[in-house]
Amino acid sequence: MIHLNWEERETIKRLKCVHADAKKFIVDNKLTPGKVYDVKNETDEFYFIIDNSERIAGFRKEYFEEVK
Repeated sequence: MIHLNWEERETIKRLKCVHADAKKFIVDNKLTPGKVYDVKNETDEFYFIIDNSERIAGFRKEYFEEVK
């Protein structure tokens, strides 16, 4: 039941949003290009971050690049 405490979990890494142009879904109201987000969990296809609504959400990895 990892989803119950995602918001309090330690940040794994930080990512910068490179675009919010989705083909199927509307993500431009949840992601801001150029903004850096904290990753709380990661799968093969998705990053789970705290988005602009201050809640955890999963987004495809194509929207981000890793911040060093």
